[in-house]
Amino acid sequence: MSDLRIIFMGTPEFGLKALKAINEKYGVIAVVCQPDKPSNRGVIKFSPIKQYAIDNNIKVYQPTKLSENYIDILKENPNLIITCAYGQMVPDDILRYPMYGCINIHASLLPKFRGGAPIHRAIMEGYNETGITVMKMSSKMDAGDIITQRKVVIDDDDNVGTLHDKLSIVGRDLIMETIPMILNKTAKYIRQDEKEATYAWNIKKEDEKIDYQDTTREIINKIRGLNPWPGAYSILGGRIVKIWNARYGDNYYSEALNGQITKLYPDGIGVKTGNGEIVITELQLEGRKRMSANEFVNGVVNKDILVGRIFE
Repeated sequence: MSDLRIIFMGTPEFGLKALKAINEKYGVIAVVCQPDKPSNRGVIKFSPIKQYAIDNNIKVYQPTKLSENYIDILKENPNLIITCAYGQMVPDDILRYPMYGCINIHASLLPKFRGGAPIHRAIMEGYNETGITVMKMSSKMDAGDIITQRKVVIDDDDNVGTLHDKLSIVGRDLIMETIPMILNKTAKYIRQDEKEATYAWNIKKEDEKIDYQDTTREIINKIRGLNPWPGAYSILGGRIVKIWNARYGDNYYSEALNGQITKLYPDGIGVKTGNGEIVITELQLEGRKRMSANEFVNGVVNKDILVGRIFE
C-alpha cells in the first residue's frame, strides 16, 4: 500500500525483528523509542531500535514523557502505529489518531501476564507455555481487544534469554500475518476477559533474591526466569553471589538449614531448599566473572569449610 504510513514504537531488542520485517515490506516513516541512557561506564549507547532506524535513515523521536510531547509525532500523519516493548503509556490522542489503529505486540497470551515483564514472570511462575498476542491498544495497560495469538512452549531448559529469542521470532511472524487483516478489514477483535487477567510487574531488586525456604522447583524457576538478566542472587559470607544455573538435587537433608551447603558434587554445590536440594552449577561472585561451580570450588583454599556454610 503506497499510502501506508507506519510509525513503530519500541526500544529494546525484542522488537527489532518485527521492525525489520515491517520496514522491508511496508516501510516505516518514523520510530519512537525511550531516551538514550548511559551505560555502566557512562557512555551513551543507542537502543537496538534507534540504531536500526539511524542505519536505515528512519526518523527517530525520543520524548522523555510521551504524554506531554507527542504533537510532532502526530504531524507525521501516521495511519498505522505498531508498538512493541516501548516502555511508556501511550496517550489517548495517539491511540485515536491512526485510521488503522494502534496495534501492540505483547509477549504473553493475554489476558495473562499484562505488564512489563511477561517473559520473566512466565518462567518464574512455572508455566509450560506462553505466547504472543497482537492486540488493539487501549488506554488501560495491555487490556485492548485481541486480534491474533500464537502459543510458544516453554521448555525445561529455557531461560528468559532463550524464551525472549523464541518469542521475538514469533512476534515478527505474527505481526506480519496480522497487518494484512487490519488493512483489508478482515481482522476480528476479541474482548479480553477481565476475570482472567494477571499481571507481570517489572522485576524489582527484592524479586531477584533467592529464598531457600521455597521449593526446589520454585528456586530453579526463579534462576531460569532471571537469566541472563538481571540475575538471581544470594548472600554468602557477606558477599553477593549471582546464581546463574542450577539443577535438581537428589537428596533431602532433614537436619540441614534452608540455604545450607549440603555437599560438593562433581558438577556443583548442593544447597538445602524448603523441600529438597538444588545443585548450583554456575555462579558469579560480586565483582568477578561468571564461572562454573567447579571453578569456584577449586578456587577455595580449604574446600571442607564450604560444606555447612549458609546462603542467605
